[in-house]
Amino acid sequence: QVSVLYFARSAELAGLRSETLSVPRQITSLQLWEEIVKAHPRLAVIRDQVVFAVRQEYVLLGDQLLILQPGDEVAIIPPISGG
Repeated sequence: QVSVLYFARSAELAGLRSETLSVPRQITSLQLWEEIVKAHPRLAVIRDQVVFAVRQEYVLLGDQLLILQPGDEVAIIPPISGG
C-alpha cells in the first residue's frame, strides 16, 4: 500500500487530496500511473503534463521499475502556471 498525494488540478480531478492505494511492490512508473487513473479516470486528461514523485524524487512516466515499500508516498503534481 502506498499513500497517493494529489495537488492542484490533480486534487480537483480526483476529488480528494490523499488516499491509500494497494499496488504491486514492483511496478513501472507508467503502470503505477495507470493504476491511479483506474481509480480516478478523470486524471487521464493531465497525463502528458503531470509530474510524478515517488518518495519525494521526480520520476518520468515510463518503463522505470519502482520498488515500493509499504507507506511510500507518491505525489501527483500537475503543471503549475502563473507568473
